[in-house]
Amino acid sequence: MKTIIGFFCLALGTASSFAVEMVIHRDLPYTEPKNERQCLDMYTGAGAKAEEGKSKRGGPVVVWIHGGGWRQGDKSQLAVGTPEQHLRKPQAIVDRGGVFVAINYRFVPNVDLKTMTGDVAKAIGWVKRHAPEYSGDPEKIMAMGHSAGAQLAALVCTDERYLQAEGLTLRDIKGCMPVDGGSFYVPLQVEASDPKKTAAVRKVFPEGSERELSSVLHIGPNKGKGIPPFLVLCLADRLESNTKIQSEILVHYLRQAGVPAKLVAVAGKTHPTINADLGLPGEEVTRAMVGMVEEVTGK
Repeated sequence: MKTIIGFFCLALGTASSFAVEMVIHRDLPYTEPKNERQCLDMYTGAGAKAEEGKSKRGGPVVVWIHGGGWRQGDKSQLAVGTPEQHLRKPQAIVDRGGVFVAINYRFVPNVDLKTMTGDVAKAIGWVKRHAPEYSGDPEKIMAMGHSAGAQLAALVCTDERYLQAEGLTLRDIKGCMPVDGGSFYVPLQVEASDPKKTAAVRKVFPEGSERELSSVLHIGPNKGKGIPPFLVLCLADRLESNTKIQSEILVHYLRQAGVPAKLVAVAGKTHPTINADLGLPGEEVTRAMVGMVEEVTGK
């Protein structure tokens, strides 16, 4: 299904410029047989899809992984708030000649976290093969996610086994942008959890899985294997959320391994609003996201 979104100074909140008309290609399956939890939506500029049988390279492609505690969420829910907020991120990318992809994936307890990360890799593999059909450049793919999606993005971009299963390597990803994730180093996540919530955390991160599911612990072993540059966004002034220290640990070990990594800790935000404000003009998070896309893709 294809949806055309027309904007007149609306989605980006501008007062003096038109936004690019955006088209949403919905519910494209990245596996067979089709499964609603293994589908994705492609956001492109109007007229971007190539003619049948023809392909062309285009702009950067941002693959978005939604949050929801590894148990819930949907690719259509890009932010918490008004309908316009859901479209800010894709509009910001499309306005700059890029393609925005929002993916679904399966949840705990139906699958474990390794299988979930495998779904993310499968979606990236599909995007790699099909991006030219939607005016995206398969050599300019970036992974990005919020909350649980941030953990999944970081893991698939540091543990090469998931992409290798899809015939790809870490070098096929040009950048990773985790947004306010808190499980890059799982032992700390478990220790910092409220004792009442520990059982729930353990359903996602069972005992004995800490090393395998911690993106931080894959950085050293994968040194020199093409881990992409990272932009890590997090809250600056809500230390109880645990995301800032997790983000600092991730960036520290990336830099120690020689991987370009930038940390942007944003003041005055909450876990939902740091995501909802991505794409809004004038926001620090928007400038950081757009700057990263332009820098690593040469846009």
